[in-house]
Amino acid sequence: MVFGSTPADDAIPIGGRLYQRLARRLFDQLASGRYAIGDRLPAERELSVEHNISRPAVREALIALEVQGYIEVRVGSGAFVRKLPGSDDRPGFAITAFELTEARILFEGEAAALAAVHITDEELRGLGVLVNQIGQENLLPDVTENADRGFHMLIAKATRNAAVLLEIENLWRIRATSPECALLHDKARSAKVRPVVAEHSAILDALRAHDPAASRQAMRAHLAAVMDHLLFTDEERAVEEARRQIAGTRARFSASFAGATTR
Repeated sequence: MVFGSTPADDAIPIGGRLYQRLARRLFDQLASGRYAIGDRLPAERELSVEHNISRPAVREALIALEVQGYIEVRVGSGAFVRKLPGSDDRPGFAITAFELTEARILFEGEAAALAAVHITDEELRGLGVLVNQIGQENLLPDVTENADRGFHMLIAKATRNAAVLLEIENLWRIRATSPECALLHDKARSAKVRPVVAEHSAILDALRAHDPAASRQAMRAHLAAVMDHLLFTDEERAVEEARRQIAGTRARFSASFAGATTR
């Protein structure tokens, strides 16, 4: 399948995937020589305004080009050209972290509602143990998400529906194997983004009450928060880097001032 642009590409069709359209446009700009290796691409906010698309779509487009090696997104600096496309190159696309999370909101929200009807006391105790393990894993220097995955899979199992369980297992498999998903989640882990214990506790409380509506809402709220974390990961890292630089500058000035006053 060829992803290169055509004259008709300027009009985004109804149902078109906006991030792919932007990725193709950026790819074509790289191929045309508009940018050289080492050049900085416009910031996400600029691309969002210029192309009239959302920040998540811009993020997805940059991730799609980054996993293929065309650009490199540097913390606090932006996206830089790493290599230029060859004449036979075309941009490819996998499932993105935002698409996956949207699917999880749909499937896991309904799974939580169904599980609220069928879940056993033993399974509820198991979820409580996993919530505690999530908190313990969050304290480790290296991010592990075994307890987080176990929590969601136990809820899927509690639906008593093999098809639901299989689908949610597949969504978690995609999370680990899709290059776009893996890269963005890796950035989140590097930024110290951790599973939020309070969000998982809210899901557990709703399940303990055997309340399908509350369980659905708690799961959807949790996964919507995951979406927000993925969107703002790089911004948070940039802010933290800026804070470190400011603190370093302040320390140097303080040291210089102290030296001057003792002379």
